[in-house]
Amino acid sequence: MAIIEAEGLRKRYGDRVVLDRVSFSVEEGEVFGILGPNGAGKTTAVECVEGLRRQDSGSVRVLGLDPLRQGRRLREHIGVQLQHTRLPENIKVWEALDLYASFYERARDWRGLMERWGLADERNVRFGKLSGGQCQRLFIALALVGDPKVAFLDELTTGLDPQARRATWELVKRVRAEGVTVVLVSHFMDEVEELCDRVAVLDRGAVVALDSPAGLVDGVDAEYRMSFRLLNGSDASVPDAEGLLGRLDGVTSVSRDADLVVVVGRGDFTSAVTASLARERILVGDLRIDKRTLDDAFIALTGRSLQA
Repeated sequence: MAIIEAEGLRKRYGDRVVLDRVSFSVEEGEVFGILGPNGAGKTTAVECVEGLRRQDSGSVRVLGLDPLRQGRRLREHIGVQLQHTRLPENIKVWEALDLYASFYERARDWRGLMERWGLADERNVRFGKLSGGQCQRLFIALALVGDPKVAFLDELTTGLDPQARRATWELVKRVRAEGVTVVLVSHFMDEVEELCDRVAVLDRGAVVALDSPAGLVDGVDAEYRMSFRLLNGSDASVPDAEGLLGRLDGVTSVSRDADLVVVVGRGDFTSAVTASLARERILVGDLRIDKRTLDDAFIALTGRSLQA
């Protein structure tokens, strides 16, 4: 069941179109990703869904409510971690949780949240003294203190070191395991692949694709490569690697350096290559097939890398 439905969202600032007919839906219980480079319109789209920003046109329903007209009712059922979240430097962890709990009619026990999210030892630590990972745990706890049905997490791991990022991913998985639907905004490919059931790819204010991470990778005609080494006695059997493998379906290029052969192609070309090698009784070793990634998919969809 879709608990978020966004249809045809448009938003313009002067001559700049930030959202161009953006549509997506989020199913109950899933982690839904919104992926794109900085400036793609991700945060603006989510802020329209949250009711923090008014779209120029289009419609939004969250849990059956209009975020603009019924925002007060909606805020009792959603939790939000904004992209640029700050608290007063001197507020203590327990004080922040107690304060946020006071905003809700039916808040969760913030003491239990503090324990569950590993903040008990930091209960009297001031916000300005927390590490990046501790801050993110606090922000997640604050987003959950109202016992939400939907949690919006915007650029949750930006600025964290690799260990803190992975620890934060585990926290997101725990949020989902508690029955909370998660909308995750990110520009990190590995994060979306690790956490999301489905993802909407935004580029220049428009949704260019919407599928599972694996579906996005499989659904685009992106090149990838395989490599192998010719074993002793096989070298003479392949006097022209390009001639043998280059004409196979899906193969776009073949290169060879001594006994190392690299084949680049599209689709399921690796099956054709391995079948051809077996048919010719060519022995190979160190066979490696590079995994296609979301970055490959993004390049195929937009013509540029997400990290560019």
